Amino acid sequence: MRILYGVQATGNGHISRARAMEPYLRQQGAEVDFLFSGRPAEQFFDMQAFGHYQLRQGLTFVTAAGRVNYWQSFRQASVRQLWQDVRQLDLSRYDIILNDFEPVTAWAARQQKKPCIGIGHQYAFLHPIPMENANLLSQGIFRYFAPANYSLGLHWHHFNAPILPPILHTTFEAVASEPTLVLVYLPFEDQQQVLQLLSPLTEYQFSVFGPGLPAQQLGHIQTQPPSLDAFKQTLARCSAVLSNAGFELISEALQLQKRILVKPLQGQMEQQSNALALTKLGLAERSDSLNSAVIANWLHNDSQLRQVQYPDVARAICQWLAADTPDQAASLSKALWQQVSGF
Repeated sequence: MRILYGVQATGNGHISRARAMEPYLRQQGAEVDFLFSGRPAEQFFDMQAFGHYQLRQGLTFVTAAGRVNYWQSFRQASVRQLWQDVRQLDLSRYDIILNDFEPVTAWAARQQKKPCIGIGHQYAFLHPIPMENANLLSQGIFRYFAPANYSLGLHWHHFNAPILPPILHTTFEAVASEPTLVLVYLPFEDQQQVLQLLSPLTEYQFSVFGPGLPAQQLGHIQTQPPSLDAFKQTLARCSAVLSNAGFELISEALQLQKRILVKPLQGQMEQQSNALALTKLGLAERSDSLNSAVIANWLHNDSQLRQVQYPDVARAICQWLAADTPDQAASLSKALWQQVSGF
């Protein structure tokens, strides 16, 4: 089976899911090529697992100071380039297209009548899950941004819908948590403002990953640029995670039983809905704005939240793909949720 795997690269979570899927696809005997879109080539890192992958411009949202800027997103979008890439992408050598909310491969598959299976968190929003500030525009984006013949939505709970638990890329063995170590990942915020918020909280050690940050030690704060291994190792060692409300990092933090505070990206319905779901499920705490007092109160609060454990969803999906039974997604969902502990 020859597969083209399209991955939306605006966030590292989509890439992380592809990392989890890649070895299992090859174990099933699939020949897999990867196509990424949504970020400049120089912003990719640690991509060796994907071989000679392809890049396209795709579409993305522009953010500034923790908020989506829709006007700048519209100005920078090149719909003409998108459709040119769609028309020029030749899928004749592929049997199936896998898609993690990537528009070029999804629309090329539709035009060339190739079977396309969408796998990702965004496809869960095609079902009645907790949503905040949903409207016709947001629902249209989820339905038409990267359409698929079959979709496997991912979420922290099934919400009585045929969606799957998260795909996790946790490659490090469990290690003892360091009680005062906090991983901070707020890539959509002003990084200097983030450092100022953390500066008074000298009781804790903060490891801050973010775009444009140098690798340096500033007293109780360590800053680092985005990095796969260093990030995963810090996630394994920390006791708490402060982040935006993206899906994949929160999923991995839940699996490792870390305390979590999310600050959803304002104006981004998906992140706001994620924060709503986390609080409804009792999995994490939420704050729509951050200051030193909010962070300190969260760190000093030792109340216990729900702990969950998810099965190896990537392996199950790849076995399901090899069995060529796309009409049995509901059965796959039911079998996987029966293996989840904590609900």
